[in-house]
Amino acid sequence: MRFLYSTGVVFYYFILRIAALFSIKARDWHYGRKDLFVKLEEVFAAHHSGKHPAPVAWFHCASLGEFEQGKPVIEAYRQEFPGHLILLTFFSPSGYNHRSQYNFVDHVFYLPIDSMYNARKFVGIVKPTVAIFVKYEFWFNYLDQLFKHQVPVFTISAIFRPDQHFFRWYGGWFRTHLRKIQMIFVQDEESAELLNLVDVRNVTVSGDTRFDRVVTSRAFQQPFPLIERFAAGKHVLVAGSTWPQDEDLILDFYRTTAGKVNLIIAPHEISDARVEGLLVKYGNNAIRYSQAPGTDLTKKEVLIIDSIGMLSQLYRYASIAYIGGGFGVGIHNTLEAAASGIPVFFGPNYQRFREAREMVAIEAAFPVNTPADFTNKASELLMKQELHDAISAKAAEYVSQRTGATQRVMEILAPAIRAAEKNQ
Repeated sequence: MRFLYSTGVVFYYFILRIAALFSIKARDWHYGRKDLFVKLEEVFAAHHSGKHPAPVAWFHCASLGEFEQGKPVIEAYRQEFPGHLILLTFFSPSGYNHRSQYNFVDHVFYLPIDSMYNARKFVGIVKPTVAIFVKYEFWFNYLDQLFKHQVPVFTISAIFRPDQHFFRWYGGWFRTHLRKIQMIFVQDEESAELLNLVDVRNVTVSGDTRFDRVVTSRAFQQPFPLIERFAAGKHVLVAGSTWPQDEDLILDFYRTTAGKVNLIIAPHEISDARVEGLLVKYGNNAIRYSQAPGTDLTKKEVLIIDSIGMLSQLYRYASIAYIGGGFGVGIHNTLEAAASGIPVFFGPNYQRFREAREMVAIEAAFPVNTPADFTNKASELLMKQELHDAISAKAAEYVSQRTGATQRVMEILAPAIRAAEKNQ
């Protein structure tokens, strides 16, 4: 099985190399790893050559979404162990490109592809004291090397489904690795029960660290005077991470409620072509955020966000939120909006996301299939303040009741790391 797995990983690498000829993301993925081991050697050879090198904590996230789950634990780790060196690695450009400058870690790198050679070389260079993987990240050659060097391994905010390879007839080799992880912190009881069914007992139900993340972000809000002026005295719809089909739905809502609701639209991609396309749809009533300073915003009804990193801070200006992606592969982050205590809308493809299902069940969020679905329900909430406020309270309560995962993780993680320090 190890041979088949490693062969599959190498084959995947060659496919991505070919894709790099045509895809910017694949190109970033490939060329971002150029001379990676040389760079790692430079950093860690100097670190480990010191008289008393600090312990190295290695955190790994697949992409930006997993990073958001990892951040609360990374920051709690930094507070608990300020003298440790923290290495953060990413698999994809979506994480690395947007978070390569993050003050709570010492170094950020791409993760070399999970071949047996790379795993052996990486662990030999970095010499981690502890390894912490976020959510779905199980790289089995890396795990083998970490186990071989007796490095304690933890997985945080993990979630398991019955269709994963761990629970198939051929999953024995993969399950063996799960049993060697020191602790798997899972988001829900269903994941714990699945693991128990295959005799994986090193499991703690800690919850989802994203809830801690969104609550912390809401507590430390930066001012946006321009947004405040745009939103003053108006109902505001914030549409986050939108795709073209989402934007068609929002346009219908705008035409129906013209003059009554201001729109803030943050498209998933902010290329000039995407932003210009939105500006054409809304005409003179719309403006780019980057061009808004100095403009009389009382004459504008649509603000197109063409900057990265603002979205989570914008929901506090909204009366309602629309989360994009639900007419494609799946919705984007709903928790940031819910934490702001507003009703949340999204397209029909939300079933893979537990928090979306749960919010729909308690009527704090609403899936919509057509422009009319969205326009009718959103308009109803804006016209009926009492109903709007009741739904908003449900959304805020849903988030606040699910915080605390980071503390539960650190209660087990911190003692384990102190023990690992002593064994170095």
